[in-house]
Amino acid sequence: MARLAGSSKLLRAMNESAAFALLLDPGMLTRADLREVTALSTPTISEALRRLTDAGLIRVAGYASGRPGPNAEIYAVQPDAAYAAAVSVRDVGTSGTPSVAAALCDLTGVVRARFESRVDFLGADPMAVVSDVVAELRERAGVPAGRIRHVQLGVPGSYDPGTETIRLVDVPGFGRPGLVPEIAAALGTRVGADNDVNLAAVAERRRGAGRDTENFALLWIGQDGLGLAIDINGTLLRGARGGAGEIGYVPLCSPDSPHRKLDLQDLFGGSAIMELARENGIAGDTPAAVVAAAATAGPGEFLTTLAERIVVGLAAVVAVLDPSVVVLAGPIAQAGGDLLLAAVSDAFRGAVPLESSIAVTAVEDDAVLLGALDAGLAAVREALLTTIRDG
Repeated sequence: MARLAGSSKLLRAMNESAAFALLLDPGMLTRADLREVTALSTPTISEALRRLTDAGLIRVAGYASGRPGPNAEIYAVQPDAAYAAAVSVRDVGTSGTPSVAAALCDLTGVVRARFESRVDFLGADPMAVVSDVVAELRERAGVPAGRIRHVQLGVPGSYDPGTETIRLVDVPGFGRPGLVPEIAAALGTRVGADNDVNLAAVAERRRGAGRDTENFALLWIGQDGLGLAIDINGTLLRGARGGAGEIGYVPLCSPDSPHRKLDLQDLFGGSAIMELARENGIAGDTPAAVVAAAATAGPGEFLTTLAERIVVGLAAVVAVLDPSVVVLAGPIAQAGGDLLLAAVSDAFRGAVPLESSIAVTAVEDDAVLLGALDAGLAAVREALLTTIRDG
């Protein structure tokens, strides 16, 4: 009898989980819609909906008319049942002090609060900074602390979950071992951390050039750093210690070369772009500004040379991964737009005996912040589904 009771409880939880998952995506379904999709009986669906409503996870959002009999109730997820927060920490290098962007969304994905601020981490504890940012998000959105079920950090470094340490990060304080669990303890909720370029790929998969492709690589060309994200069937390849994609550190010269050691970063990172701009007489205060100025002026030596340098990194990506498409992303790619894309495509065809589709990012907003929000919302939804399944 105990086994039968356990099986009954498990089936009930599975039914509730299935109904809740369907209401998360696509949502706004009637009892009849759910019965048709799940092939469950009307009493079973009714019981699942009742329990989910009592738990505050779903609500009656309206009524469907135009059918014989009483109007059917339309069910939808309760937006305020849970929230996800995203905090993007950006090392803006020589262009200013590190900056923070943050956003908070409800269970349906609607953004309830968003802001950016300048932070000087040299004189601040990163745990306190993140806590203050999340508190400001809650205040702006009017959300109780307990409703935020996940906070996703985007960092310009690699998060090693084994040691719970953010590695290869230049933002002061963020390399401290155990920082992420410290933040989680301070906030009283789950906290995830991921490389900023990985999160940009999350946004690209959902909102940009990666939507309709089986796999893709995202080559990030930032104001200061380079990065690579590898999406395989919707799963990001992060590596054993979270360092997959740190392409800027790839050396470019022979170990016994008399020339100074060069990394890929030295070829088309931010400083290299600024030096190339000076050589070509292009004005601008930042790498993105000079690339935008060059793109406005039209095809020229600067864009041709920059494209040839980008192809050095691009060739390595294509030779190792052979992705369906390589997406050029980050501030430099956005500033160069279609003109830079055309120059890179031409240079690639002329330099490499390989084939690959190349695209420029289709995400015009802050891709890292949006990807962090997408990742945080996915974590919240999965946690709720797990809670329902576990009873």
